[in-house]
Amino acid sequence: MTAATTYASIPAEVLAIPLEDINVADAKILATESYGPYFARLRREAPVHYCKNSAYGPYWSVTKYHDIVKVETSHPIFSSQQGGITLDDGNLGLDIEMFIAMDPPKHDVQRKVVSPAVGPENLAKFAEGIRERTGETLDALPLNQTFDWVDRVSIELTTQMLATLFDFPWAERRKLTHWSDTATAMTGYVSAAERTAGMGELQECAAYFSRMWNERVNAEPRPDLISMLAHSEAFRNMPPQEFLGTLILLIVGGNDTTRNSMTGGLLALNTYPEQYRKLCANPKLIESLIPEIIRWQTPVMSMRRTALEDSELGGQIIRKGEKLVMWYYSGNRDEEVIENAEELVIDRARPRQHLSFGFGIHRCVGNRLAELQLKILWEEAIKRWPEPGQIEVVTQPERATTYAIRNYKSMTVRINA
Repeated sequence: MTAATTYASIPAEVLAIPLEDINVADAKILATESYGPYFARLRREAPVHYCKNSAYGPYWSVTKYHDIVKVETSHPIFSSQQGGITLDDGNLGLDIEMFIAMDPPKHDVQRKVVSPAVGPENLAKFAEGIRERTGETLDALPLNQTFDWVDRVSIELTTQMLATLFDFPWAERRKLTHWSDTATAMTGYVSAAERTAGMGELQECAAYFSRMWNERVNAEPRPDLISMLAHSEAFRNMPPQEFLGTLILLIVGGNDTTRNSMTGGLLALNTYPEQYRKLCANPKLIESLIPEIIRWQTPVMSMRRTALEDSELGGQIIRKGEKLVMWYYSGNRDEEVIENAEELVIDRARPRQHLSFGFGIHRCVGNRLAELQLKILWEEAIKRWPEPGQIEVVTQPERATTYAIRNYKSMTVRINA
């Protein structure tokens, strides 16, 4: 839905479904991105909602902003480690370990190692390279003909950034895209054969990075992420499944979220042309545009927690061992917290009031890098296309949304010279 999904506008067929039968993790609802009305109904009638039957077993949906914040900040009660962070038990159903799916104190120790790579000092160093690569990428786009924005811009820019962070062989950087796509596909409903094939692809990823790791652990420390991990006490002796999990976290976290916001941002500004005109008239609004794009897009749909003890949330009793899904997309459209939450509003008074990066100790470690890449993209785009209508989305994008990621496979665009 592009128009506001108010309770009154919820389709009759959605209102007719018995509340207990609603399953927002249903593959068809996610694939068609028709979940907006379901979330609107749950926020109104059952903000903490129990789904008894799904492909992933029973789970609670947490759909309102403040309830999600409560779960995020109650990690002694709602665990990331017990059961993992995906609806599939064990993180993508692969039985892998990653620090986003750990509880303190191990989470804190490992996060501390990675944080400097995307800290303020390194961001300042990255900025010039990001701007140069972004300018070259935009200047290479064809004029007056259609092309795929996802492939030519979103994937290319984020994959270049990942290759820089890892000091990955430049000519092979699209391997990173492939491995990221393989991992996020596992958060959809996949067959046993597809899961086995995906696991094989990810083991190839682990083998490739193992060779890089061995080279760098035996060399002097360098500023890239692989060298930083290899020379840290927290990561040096991690078992294979933790190594693979850490790689998947860094690759997906550094690729899918920024990449889909780069596509979603252009789609949003075409969906709300008055906002594009507002931006062209006042490019300084890029500062508030970026967090608003990230909120509107919500590239990470959800995250799971598991109750470590009986507790109460939103008037419901959550039993020990039950899984909860925090639907960030729904929290970002909670009208009680965010006015006109369905709309893109690029000059919001509080644009950073969103849940797209999570909240609390698990807040996305690379959030500032993501914002920097998006900011530079739109600064450079407005320089080249300062008038409304110069860059337009020609067809609706092809999507591959799962319960975890709002993903774009392609989006046809035209630059009108």
